[in-house]
Amino acid sequence: MTRLSHLTLRNFLIALHDVLATAAALFAAFYLRFDGGEDFYVRLPLLFRILPYFLVFSVVVFFIFNLTTTKWRFISLPDALNIIRVSTVLTVALLVLDYIFVAPNVHGTFFLGKVTIVLYWFLEVFFLSASRFAYRYFRYTRARHHAKIEDASPTLLIGRAADAEVLLRGIESGAIKRIWPVGVLSPSGADLGQFIRNVPVLGGIDDIEAVIGDYTNRNKPIARVVMTPSAFEPEAHPEAVLMRARRLGLIVSRLPSLESGDLPRLTAVAVEDLLLRPSEKIDYARLEALVRGKAIIVTGGGGSIGSEICDRVIAFGAARLLILENSEPALYAVTEALAAHGTGAVIEGRIADIRDRERIIRLMADFKPDLVFHAAALKHVPILERDWSEGVKTNIFGSINVADAAVAAGAEAMVMISTDKAIEPVSMLGLTKRFAEMYCQALDHELAVQANGHTPPMRLISVRFGNVLASNGSVVPKFKAQIEAGGPVTVTHPDMVRYFMTIREACDLVVTAATHALAPEHPNVSVYVLNMGQPVKIVDLAERMIRLSGLQPGYDIEIVFTGMRPGERLNEILFATEEPTVEIGIAGIMAAKPNEPPMQALRKWMAALDQAIARDDRGTIKTILKDAVPEFGSSAA
Repeated sequence: MTRLSHLTLRNFLIALHDVLATAAALFAAFYLRFDGGEDFYVRLPLLFRILPYFLVFSVVVFFIFNLTTTKWRFISLPDALNIIRVSTVLTVALLVLDYIFVAPNVHGTFFLGKVTIVLYWFLEVFFLSASRFAYRYFRYTRARHHAKIEDASPTLLIGRAADAEVLLRGIESGAIKRIWPVGVLSPSGADLGQFIRNVPVLGGIDDIEAVIGDYTNRNKPIARVVMTPSAFEPEAHPEAVLMRARRLGLIVSRLPSLESGDLPRLTAVAVEDLLLRPSEKIDYARLEALVRGKAIIVTGGGGSIGSEICDRVIAFGAARLLILENSEPALYAVTEALAAHGTGAVIEGRIADIRDRERIIRLMADFKPDLVFHAAALKHVPILERDWSEGVKTNIFGSINVADAAVAAGAEAMVMISTDKAIEPVSMLGLTKRFAEMYCQALDHELAVQANGHTPPMRLISVRFGNVLASNGSVVPKFKAQIEAGGPVTVTHPDMVRYFMTIREACDLVVTAATHALAPEHPNVSVYVLNMGQPVKIVDLAERMIRLSGLQPGYDIEIVFTGMRPGERLNEILFATEEPTVEIGIAGIMAAKPNEPPMQALRKWMAALDQAIARDDRGTIKTILKDAVPEFGSSAA
């Protein structure tokens, strides 16, 4: 589709304005140069003959430099520079016209002259920009007016100037409503005393009480605080800001990072925003290159991980998305949420259980996916310790069904969501996930051998990571609910340690791992491990969450130790003793080279497992899995 097909009536009106401005600038320059005297009227007929050709040329220049397609309400410095470029091109065109074509051949001497042309450049810049900046100022004053009549909350912004400027632009454009900034508190000393879009930087972050008190004394009380991304950096002490603001009775909101493509909108500050190291920097262009225009299937798409993967692949430009989910309420919720995004992607949800091999194979064959993200699993450790056979049916045989169906459907890649508990497993969750990893590795190896040195038709990879904040059943929402209920907060053991990561970062890194695996130069990497940062002591996490809620651990909220549950260990690990790690050159991701049993051995174990499950023979199930994964139970401490 050409650029011309996208032009609207608004664009043609802008072009008409610019043509009239160009004509006015040329006539004004001509008039000023010759003082409206006899020379002016003598030269006027020739000017009228030249003018139509010059204006047609100017329209072409406007179009080439995108001057007619820039929205006036967002005009900024780059647009002003563009106006200068356009004016310069048109001025050079006049110079060529006067010195080469008109003067020697028609008029016999210089027709316009250097003074006229210089005057024209200044007037052209002014006439093209004046209306635009006047309109921008009109929109700005109207935004201020609406903020006043809508009773917008006087607001204090927290963060560096660059972040505050993004937020202020969002307010001026109308994307963010019902707040009006009165000042900025910045962690950067270079911002102090400055104005950002006419909003003053009133001090540093530690000045929050003084600034709030000063405005209260002037009968201009500040109602809320907005924390920008830079306010969550460690040196900005976000916890202190949050606790001070809550102590002062202020509403606290945050502006999410815009790097991931989020719209400028305000959200509530969640406790998990303050619990983590800074996220890894994601190469979003790389992810878009993989996903854009592709057909994608996500199993378990209604779960916390699966639904976030669905959201991300839609954001990265997937053309079609099929969500497989065995929970009707979860499937309804995720499809409704994705439909609300209003993207052009075709989104379909189907009730399906990954244990149902024939249905999974049929759905994938009909859909013909390019990529399959396998997030469906049973994952709660204590539950699987009680119901072994269910974990084997879903996490092992369900994963085998998905992998075989993806291969049969001709997918480019299948990415299985695994867990750090698959490393030297001590639980049925870890054990079943490790077996599923081994099957994907063996199938990936089999396809590579069949390719006989060429690029294999498909890659099957597994991505391991630890706990994700705010996922279903994770410790953070559990602690939040216990704190809201007045306690106690229950922790299994005072020395329990876990890794944590946000769902967004984990899912973006999962897609990043797929981009690495599909590169022709990386045929041997099939297990990826996300860098989870530093492990967190669970009791420290509980105490921190209690304090962030404005309460005192042990005084307002008790912490009770309940004892370790079956299948748990104190310290999670990211690599097994016998697994060499490989740096792959991507921040936040490493590769592992686990043992790869041959497919023949795996099929033998699978047949024995199938028979043991039919008899619900726990002892045989455990013996078979122990044989397949000898390191099972080797690091239970």
